Amino acid sequence: MPHVESGMTVGLLGGSYNPPHDGHGLVADIALRRLGLDQLWWMVTPGNPLKNRNHLAPLAERIRLSEMIARDPRIKVTAFEQSLGQSYTARTLEKIRERNRDIRFVWIMGADNLKNFHLWQDWQKIARTYPIAVIDRPGDTLSYLSSKMAKTFDYARVDEAHAASLAWRKAPAWTFIHGPRSPLSSTALRRNHEQ
Repeated sequence: MPHVESGMTVGLLGGSYNPPHDGHGLVADIALRRLGLDQLWWMVTPGNPLKNRNHLAPLAERIRLSEMIARDPRIKVTAFEQSLGQSYTARTLEKIRERNRDIRFVWIMGADNLKNFHLWQDWQKIARTYPIAVIDRPGDTLSYLSSKMAKTFDYARVDEAHAASLAWRKAPAWTFIHGPRSPLSSTALRRNHEQ
């Protein structure tokens, strides 16, 4: 795991990054700025249990490409999840919490993930353990209104005007952050590359 100092605020942005693209960089930049984070861990996962791994590029390649996009020194590209032997976000987040008790974390996800968040293992436990920032993505702006997560935790929604306080709030607490959106998608990029 990246080095942190006591009291830091850290955003956790996990994904397959297959391949990483400037849209991921935009989400990271928005999160750093709007959440007032000291660091953002760009967590390249060995693989997503909900996605087909047949076209998954090697982890080292996804890390190398991520480092080319993540130019801000506060962004730490890491693949420590592989060393934990974990493929489920809930287990990874438990390990992060165990090893960094005096750090304030925020789980960050693109709005495209919000609609299926209820399919993740222990998704409610994640929401009750970590404040969550959902970053707008093209075509998914309204997903926060209809998603099971948004409905279940409607009472815990924080107005985006107060997004910078999210790391200091007790979970459950979440916000939806509007902003510039990139039309890029890893799925579309892979599809175009295969053609």
